[in-house]
Amino acid sequence: MNRNIEIKAKVQDLQPIRARVKPLADEGPTVLEQEDTFFVCPHGRLKLRRFQGQAEAELIYYERPDSAQPKESRYLVHRTLDTDGLCAALGAALGVRGVVRKHRTLYLVGGTRVHLDEVEGLGTFVELEVVLTAEETRSDGIVSANSLMDQLGIPPEGLVTGAYIDLIEQAAM
Repeated sequence: MNRNIEIKAKVQDLQPIRARVKPLADEGPTVLEQEDTFFVCPHGRLKLRRFQGQAEAELIYYERPDSAQPKESRYLVHRTLDTDGLCAALGAALGVRGVVRKHRTLYLVGGTRVHLDEVEGLGTFVELEVVLTAEETRSDGIVSANSLMDQLGIPPEGLVTGAYIDLIEQAAM
């Protein structure tokens, strides 16, 4: 499985972070409109990610602890052109847990994907995904994540646990 180290932080304003990430970025900004359909899954999380204006979608399975601190995520991605058929089959077999819609601005800083997210019904967030090579350890990724958090001014008290779908479910309670 592929691996990365992730953090997610709730922020009030994306502008200061956008200003800090631009000079650090090797690529970006890339703007994406995403819709993630989450399926009921016995362990880990399974979602079908659709991109506005694109026929291709991604089925993403991942395992990640629910911790606010930088944590390792192990994931598999399968690309598909039969988005509607796959969504219908998985929904019938597993059940649909919910849908997350977001406006994402993506920057690449070295081996890290920096996501500035505006999530429907939840607000604004920053995600860091430090992609690990086969040679890199979990500790290497955590050091990188903490360093980039400092550079971007992401306060540790803003870190959140879980996925957006978890936050949406909590908000609905």
